[in-house]
Amino acid sequence: MSQLQIIERNGRRVLLTNQLAEAYGTEIQIIVNNFNRNKERYLEGKHFILLTGDALKEFKAKNQIDLSPNINRLYLWTEKGAWFHAKSLNTDSAWEAYEKLVDDYYEKVKILTEREQLIASMKLSLETAEEIEVIKNDMELIKYRVEEELTLNHGQQQTLHREIKKRVESIKHEYELTTREIYSQIHSHLRRAFAAPKYMFVKRKNYDEAVSWVKSWRPLI
Repeated sequence: MSQLQIIERNGRRVLLTNQLAEAYGTEIQIIVNNFNRNKERYLEGKHFILLTGDALKEFKAKNQIDLSPNINRLYLWTEKGAWFHAKSLNTDSAWEAYEKLVDDYYEKVKILTEREQLIASMKLSLETAEEIEVIKNDMELIKYRVEEELTLNHGQQQTLHREIKKRVESIKHEYELTTREIYSQIHSHLRRAFAAPKYMFVKRKNYDEAVSWVKSWRPLI
């Protein structure tokens, strides 16, 4: 799993079916069969990207992927699609591989600095504003939005991730729940408590509160 090379596709990081099967310790056909049985649960663009025709040729040439010349369609699995497959397989090896995949995925995601986010917001206003006065009036609004929308930096994400692991390890023997169930609960409760789709998207202004929350969290039984 440590040697798994995640591919870039239009700014998104995706996996081939054979990569996913190897990482999860299963056969390619099992991944394919799982998808065929549950097609209605997989959304194109969200859980997978289907390449055919010229898009497939361009992708193969750009990434120098050794595929059969007769292949006419290629499925690329996003992080959400990888989660669905791990859930379907429901094996320790699949879940462990998925957790490593998520860690690797987000360690490589570029996190904009506060200054970069401010500059990006200012550029957007400069492109759309027609008068200097409008830009001046928007400056305070831009600063406010940056403060409100800025998410955790890489160091804060790593610290919060470690605190989650420490909390789960410290209390897992106190409950008749599996480690996976405890992890599922703490992530679910954290998302609701801080209105964030994942722990790394907690707002930076709520970082200290989130760390304290994790340290005192307990699962529902």
